[in-house]
Amino acid sequence: MSQDAAPSPRQGRVQVVGTAHVSKESVAEVEETIRAERPDVVAVELDEGRYRQLKGGTPDDIEPGDLLSGNTVFQFIAYWMLSYVQAQLGEKFDISPGADMLAAVDTAEAEGIDVALVDRDIQTTIQRFWARMSVVEKFRMVGGLAFGVSDARAVGIVVGLLAGLLVGPLVGLFGGTVGITPFVLGRVAGGAILAVAAGLAVQTLADGFTEGDDALFLGIGVGLAIGLVAGVGLGLAAPLVDRLSPFFVRAVGSLAIGIGIGVTLGGLGGLAAHRLGLGSHEEVEEFEMSDLTDADVVSVMMEEFRAFSPGGAEALIDERDAYIAHQLVALRQNGQHVVAVVGAGHRAGIESYLESPETLPPMESLVGAPTKRGIPWGKIIGVGLSVVFVGFFVLLAMAGVRNGFLLRVFAAWFLINGLFAAAGAKLAGARWLSALVGGAVAWLTSVNPLLAPGWFTGYMELRHTPVNVTDIGRLNELLADEARSIRTIVADMFDVPLFRLIMVVAMTNIGSIVASLLFVAYVLPLFAADLGGVDAVTRLMLDGATNSADLIWRAVT
Repeated sequence: MSQDAAPSPRQGRVQVVGTAHVSKESVAEVEETIRAERPDVVAVELDEGRYRQLKGGTPDDIEPGDLLSGNTVFQFIAYWMLSYVQAQLGEKFDISPGADMLAAVDTAEAEGIDVALVDRDIQTTIQRFWARMSVVEKFRMVGGLAFGVSDARAVGIVVGLLAGLLVGPLVGLFGGTVGITPFVLGRVAGGAILAVAAGLAVQTLADGFTEGDDALFLGIGVGLAIGLVAGVGLGLAAPLVDRLSPFFVRAVGSLAIGIGIGVTLGGLGGLAAHRLGLGSHEEVEEFEMSDLTDADVVSVMMEEFRAFSPGGAEALIDERDAYIAHQLVALRQNGQHVVAVVGAGHRAGIESYLESPETLPPMESLVGAPTKRGIPWGKIIGVGLSVVFVGFFVLLAMAGVRNGFLLRVFAAWFLINGLFAAAGAKLAGARWLSALVGGAVAWLTSVNPLLAPGWFTGYMELRHTPVNVTDIGRLNELLADEARSIRTIVADMFDVPLFRLIMVVAMTNIGSIVASLLFVAYVLPLFAADLGGVDAVTRLMLDGATNSADLIWRAVT
């Protein structure tokens, strides 16, 4: 597995040893090669942080301010995915991931040989990896992690629930155009109430004689069936619905339609994935040791990703090949005899650069903040939403609408966004102060959608609870326990600071998004009624635009 790169006269030489990061044979080869060659330097595929962690030290915590940049949590998810796959393979072959690098360091130190850390900082790599991936690729990657570590049925239901929360307000806003009348909404609202009550009762009873998460799935199935048949079909909840306000019935009914569609489709998709084995660990079991000696585990996985994410593979593999080669070329030019221990997936690229150093890209192109490619759709959409939000108030003000009315609309927007964002954060385990801060800034997501309230909630959490990459190891241990139910595992995961931080950030943002949709679908029409209805508001906004144009014209002429 090792090969000498041809040295130039009066230079040192570099011997590259390619290893599988979870292979016992690789550990033995590393130790034997170093003792046999007695090089001046042993170069290892590690950075300072990973070296410190490998030697039993504590990695740096996330700085609270870093979270406000917006991508830190997602980068940790990417890191978590890579770490989980490597941990699973290490467990399969009964060896700790990174044992090859630790063996290289320990052997070099025992022989009195200098050690050089030649890999790029892992945070830079993950940042560039995340930035190079498209939005679709990121969802696919996170989905792959979810299906790899959880029951596919549960993943499908959760995804369907989240999708339903977003679809529900759209049903309330536009449902009338497709035949969703107040009568239909009333039947569905009654069915939703019966479904929740029946589902909770069945789950509680089933907990006594079922194992794992079967009680949860049984409760959901029976609840949906009773809600559809007794509530929607037979209208048995009509007497209760008649006592509720029309606004509440409309909101519950449309949300129930969206959630029902989402959970049903998500559950069916998850069940299909479960039947196909997508939620199992069989794919890990298919790896043979002969495969692992040809490429390290990260490269094996990323070569599969290269088909749909060339940019992500470039950051994780190709750029690191060039970065490591830069370090090795410098050592060689200093006349050093180097044994370089790297993942086998990097060996070919590194050796190619060692043979032709003139082909190396500039070092400055391999470090620092990544350059985002393509059209910045996120920023374009964010600016567009900001213009719509601000324009709504400005145009109504220019049309002569009273300031008191506009203040009431803004106050309602502030309170609803704040309530849902804070509630989401609190449900995820945030402190009261953190939840209140997230709720207080939630309205800003309309003025600037790129300022997600979850980042502020997470910032407050990090001021009290340290989070670092060692939490990923604890999460991997929990997820590897297939004997316990998903609910028990998830409950324990919330005790891990990194997972709780991820959930706090996510739930704060989801709460704000849902609140925005609910406000537009249900609350804004109530305010519009004070001005004569939605059509009247539209006419007022047109009048405001006309008045604004006249004012600008007079100012410039």
